[in-house]
Amino acid sequence: MKVLFAAAECAPFFKTGGLGDVAGALPKELKKQGIDVAVVLPFYTTMPQLYKDQLEDVMQFEVKVGWRNQFCGIKKLIKDNVTYYFIDNLYYFDRPSIYGFDDDGERYAFFAQAICEMMEKIEFIPDVLHVNDWHTAIIPVLLKDKYHWIKQYKEIKTMLTIHNLQFQGIYNQAVLSDWYGIGYNAFHEQGLKYYEDVNCLKGGIFFADHVTTVSPTYAQEIQTAYFGEGLDGVLRQNNYKLSGILNGIDYDVFNPATDDKIEAHFSIDDRSGKALDKALLQERVGLPIEPEVPLMSMVSRLTTQKGCHLLQEKMDELMQRDIQVLILGTGETEYEESFRYFTWRYPDKFKVIVDFDTTLAQQIYAGSDLFIMPSAFEPCGLSQLYSLRYGTLPIVHETGGLKDTVEPYNAVTGKGTGFSFYDYRGHVMLKTIDQALTVYYDEPDQWDSLIEQAMQQDFSWEKSTESYIEQYKAL
Repeated sequence: MKVLFAAAECAPFFKTGGLGDVAGALPKELKKQGIDVAVVLPFYTTMPQLYKDQLEDVMQFEVKVGWRNQFCGIKKLIKDNVTYYFIDNLYYFDRPSIYGFDDDGERYAFFAQAICEMMEKIEFIPDVLHVNDWHTAIIPVLLKDKYHWIKQYKEIKTMLTIHNLQFQGIYNQAVLSDWYGIGYNAFHEQGLKYYEDVNCLKGGIFFADHVTTVSPTYAQEIQTAYFGEGLDGVLRQNNYKLSGILNGIDYDVFNPATDDKIEAHFSIDDRSGKALDKALLQERVGLPIEPEVPLMSMVSRLTTQKGCHLLQEKMDELMQRDIQVLILGTGETEYEESFRYFTWRYPDKFKVIVDFDTTLAQQIYAGSDLFIMPSAFEPCGLSQLYSLRYGTLPIVHETGGLKDTVEPYNAVTGKGTGFSFYDYRGHVMLKTIDQALTVYYDEPDQWDSLIEQAMQQDFSWEKSTESYIEQYKAL
């Protein structure tokens, strides 16, 4: 079976979030399980030099973006037995960052059409074309509308994975001709039409043969008005072809026994190294080295969606507890400044590092006792999976993938892999933190048992990949 995986970002070449992690890990696992998979990505010039040096030029041609003739180069490299194709155009992809430009819509319109034209030219016609989020969601529409005349494409099945429903690619209907060079065939309620605009993600949901999202609970949630971002009706209408497949994490990279980003290695059988990782982390970030005091951390975008307002609201109360809090991330100015204030006010108990630092993030997963994720919504979430892997117990809001992956501690049975709350209010979150602190201080044996249960969880890509392959076969 041949699968072409199309995405706007992919680790380790370039990533901003969960999509990049999935695009980096899933194809690698598909290949291990016998699927002939290739990945197609934009060639952003921010790619590390290490990978640029390995690129091989395949071919070049022109792609029409509306009335414009745009250069399109195809480069490739092979990593972990997976072939990666990169679509090269300096006008669109020579930028200081991946997203956030006024012409993002046109950039990904070029990318989508380049993919459609590339398949025939490089002679890789997939059985399944797996597109991701709004950047590539219009491809199933284009295959049926603009490129339907190419005989080799007639049998291609399409799957769309929604990683975050918030971003949909909504533009004025004039882009149909201006970017895509198509008429109004697909501009209707069962296609691209969204009020009077074009909605790339909506078109993909209707035109794709199957739609997945990144956790079973999120697949249910997005069919409700609260989580549906204006597309809940569309998703209910298409729920016959909608499923939730939980993301995994790369167990080769995130492995406390071999991780080269942490100083002291440890495993489920010998966790003694974790205490040293905690001390080194406290020292690195400037918190007092206190082995007995629990360290609760957060690695996140600092936004309201991630629950920063709950932490902000309850931080003064939380600082009355015997606890240290460490936050790493960048985001909305209000939270960056607010957490800087708490760092100044509670220098021995609170620390924010406003930065994007993957090495420090790994050290936080390894060296913390608790990991807090009070997200308002979370399609899947990966940080809680990393923290479980490193024996750091998560405290989460019961939503999306957080609900699917963290088993709340049951004081009667002793079962659980973390702590969770459903009622989305600051005082409920604080009560849940207090529950965790009580177990930490008063029931050390139970605490050890929870760490062991957390580290026994299997959220490797192996299981999730089997689910994807089943869907591919069904298509």
